[in-house]
Amino acid sequence: MSALHSIAGTLPRDRPLITDPPYQSVHHTCTVAGMVGGGSTRVVPGAISRAHRGVLFADEIAEMQRAVLEALREPLEAGEIVIARASGTVVFPARFLLVAAMNPCPCGRAGTAGGQCTCTPDARRRYTQKLSGPFLDRMDLRLAIHPVGRAELFGAEPGESSASVRDRVLEARDRAAHRFADQPWSTNAQIPGSALRSDFAPAADSITDIEHRYQNGTLTARGYDRLLRVAWTLADLTARPRPGPEEVGIALAFRQGLPGQLAA
Repeated sequence: MSALHSIAGTLPRDRPLITDPPYQSVHHTCTVAGMVGGGSTRVVPGAISRAHRGVLFADEIAEMQRAVLEALREPLEAGEIVIARASGTVVFPARFLLVAAMNPCPCGRAGTAGGQCTCTPDARRRYTQKLSGPFLDRMDLRLAIHPVGRAELFGAEPGESSASVRDRVLEARDRAAHRFADQPWSTNAQIPGSALRSDFAPAADSITDIEHRYQNGTLTARGYDRLLRVAWTLADLTARPRPGPEEVGIALAFRQGLPGQLAA
């Protein structure tokens, strides 16, 4: 990570060695070169490489250029980006967690109580279609976030603390690391698809629904594997030895999201 930021010129002068996971936030006007890297005289890492082993946050993702979103497909799958220029080819690592947000429509009021959306159906369709099927297929969790009500804003009880959530996540990661002690990987995200469907497959009665969806074409092979990885994570968070129907069902619900109100 430190070497990448040094090449990009973003390494803090007072902190020459980066020890915390990086966080990168990109504006919706970001270009392809700004996202994946590039340059005419010297190739420098883009936002996805500066977010390597960290988080890349893309707000207003439906406002981004279609080419920028499509350029994310390869690194989201491969964990690296290959930049070819006349002078040669450069490979930068780019294994990051993508967190994106978008409004339900251009005016942002569709589906809200008393929102009075002013967008035409065609405008809403063009807005959501900016995110292609292959791009969304790489998004594991899709959540519809509704506006905060007055009672929640002014009188809500504080939710679970970040420290408590962190402890649960660390415990889940420890369970995964223990399970994979004799494997060449240590997290659920790293399990190859072949192993997910054999040695680490959930019980047969847990995957009946997703098997049917795969056979009728509503779930891709990539989506099938990603869904099982989420199910394993859910099982680790609840200290269960293997995903059951509940974990697989929740993972499927996360993956389906709500049309027109996607946030991943």
